[in-house]
Amino acid sequence: MPKIVDHEERRAEVVAAARRVILREGIEGATTRAIAKEAGYSNGVLTHYFADKDEILLAALRSSHRRIVRRLKDKLAGRTGLAALRELLLDNLPLDGERAGETALEVGFWGRSLAGGTLLEVQREEAAELRHLVRSLLGAAASAGEIAAHEDLDDATERLLALVDGLSLHRLLYPDRLSPETLTRLMTGELDRLGRENPAVGGLAGEDS
Repeated sequence: MPKIVDHEERRAEVVAAARRVILREGIEGATTRAIAKEAGYSNGVLTHYFADKDEILLAALRSSHRRIVRRLKDKLAGRTGLAALRELLLDNLPLDGERAGETALEVGFWGRSLAGGTLLEVQREEAAELRHLVRSLLGAAASAGEIAAHEDLDDATERLLALVDGLSLHRLLYPDRLSPETLTRLMTGELDRLGRENPAVGGLAGEDS
């Protein structure tokens, strides 16, 4: 009797293997040969499920993003405005091993994405989704009176996103200089600054991450 193959499971195994290779060897070291060896399959199996290396890498990136979204749904439940924004931004920082791996994967894709093509398109689409969420939460905070009326919310959005990217990259490059506690303090300090002129807003820096 022929062996029944679970194709979705096999694809997932290849994607998981690709993630491990990327984190261990870097994006350029994640060749189809290396991924196939890590997954325990032949190159022929990979070509059966994926057109090329970029399609495998893209699947790994999307898989990582899906995990992040699932985690965020729990963290943002029942929260809005600055409280929700704080959870969102801190979750995007490499404050533990899981998020450090996600950040390393993301950063690894940045350079390859700059070459253009589908990877760049997907990177921009998903970055736009994060930007929209940050801007929406800032808008909710402003409507609730948590942010000073004169604050430019588009500028604040770009500033917060740039801070996430910069702190994340520096944490990977200089872990001895930037501890998780320092990252948390810097990010919550920026959020506190947004709400400082409203006396009803406070205590963000003292909440658990």
